[in-house]
Amino acid sequence: MRQVGLSTLAALAIAIIAVSSSAPLIAFAAAPALAIAFWRNAAGAAALAAPALARRRGQLRDLLRPGAGRRTLAVTALSGACLAVHFGAWVPSTKLTSVAMSVALVSTTPVWTALIAAARGVRSPASTWAGIAVAVAGVALATGADPQLSGRALLGDALALTGGIAAAGYTLLGARARASLATTAYATVCYSVCAALLLIAGLAAGVRLWGYDRGTILAIAAMVAGPQLLGHTLVNYALRRVSATTVAVLLLLEVPGALAIAWLLLGQLPAARTLPGIAVLLAGVAAVLLGGRRRRDGPDQPMKGGTIISPEAIGTT
Repeated sequence: MRQVGLSTLAALAIAIIAVSSSAPLIAFAAAPALAIAFWRNAAGAAALAAPALARRRGQLRDLLRPGAGRRTLAVTALSGACLAVHFGAWVPSTKLTSVAMSVALVSTTPVWTALIAAARGVRSPASTWAGIAVAVAGVALATGADPQLSGRALLGDALALTGGIAAAGYTLLGARARASLATTAYATVCYSVCAALLLIAGLAAGVRLWGYDRGTILAIAAMVAGPQLLGHTLVNYALRRVSATTVAVLLLLEVPGALAIAWLLLGQLPAARTLPGIAVLLAGVAAVLLGGRRRRDGPDQPMKGGTIISPEAIGTT
């Protein structure tokens, strides 16, 4: 068993802090949700385009060739579309419900990937199904704990769950595309498609895409530098040394991390009655992740059965 070094532990700690900042920064930014989602992905694609063109020009060129190349391009584009739905649903949720509930509910992605895998005939162990049941019970407990919960908060909860479902599609499609594409090539195309769809949606909805105050601009820049680039980069670094399941379980610490940052940045805390439900939900998701674990060729490989974890889909917030 490979020993985890100090650099890997440091990378994971920084990655967790980086992704934990996402929801609080979104809630802080005084900009429309679709605009935030667009700029975050557009800036991410722009930052990755140069290294992708420099090092993976051949792979990008092959995507335009008939046959396998165009099929990979189609899968990557569909992955980008799922990512657009994920951000288009989840980002607004952070402004409608509490940061803790939003992040906890969007973290149900492994539950949905397990259900999709089961629908495709992939057998999952009993522990995975037990984890799904616990996660569902946690959702019911968290959302039903406050009898005075507003319709606005319920809409935010529903959007966060939708974001988690969309991230499952991004996970599964990303795993297929990554079989023949390097990280920078895949992410550049995926983020570009996502940004283009969010731009179209924003323009159609009449969303203001510029003219924000300095604080909002800095918040969006921090999202790009932190969760979008630094967080994902360090997650991929850790995945070379630690199993995808372990990384995914550790990234569930994003929920208490986001809660702490939201408290410091926004003075926002969820209703105390929802916290036990959130804890049960996270325990269920962790059980799904651990229950779906299978033997693999190496620590950085996706699962061969049960819950499929794509390195590119860990930490989609």
